[in-house]
Amino acid sequence: MHLFRSAQQRSLRAGPHDLAHMEIKVLGFFARRPGATQSDLAAHSGRDKAQLARLVRGLRDRGLLAAVADETDKRSTRLSLSGEGKKMYAALHRHDRALAEVALDGISEEERATLLDLLARVRANLERE
Repeated sequence: MHLFRSAQQRSLRAGPHDLAHMEIKVLGFFARRPGATQSDLAAHSGRDKAQLARLVRGLRDRGLLAAVADETDKRSTRLSLSGEGKKMYAALHRHDRALAEVALDGISEEERATLLDLLARVRANLERE
């Protein structure tokens, strides 16, 4: 995973945006849950609210996240990827798929299925901790 993330970071630094790992995770959260709030992100991630507020503010300042006031609760802000954020997230996805193919080169479909099963079991074991 470390090698994968290192390759991902090198690619991002070569592009127009220099995104940190947590910034990528925040973009992914709002890509999968457009209109979610910063509180939703905090509840999902378990991360410090102040850290998340800085990350969200930075992504908004860079034009990657768009914010609108909640219709029913004006104290709450709904976040989603901006047009630029959608482009960035799509580029991340393309790069990640290509990098995954490099990582899995020479591994058969059956071996890939076995690998996924084993990783799921490892995850389940760790989630019980």
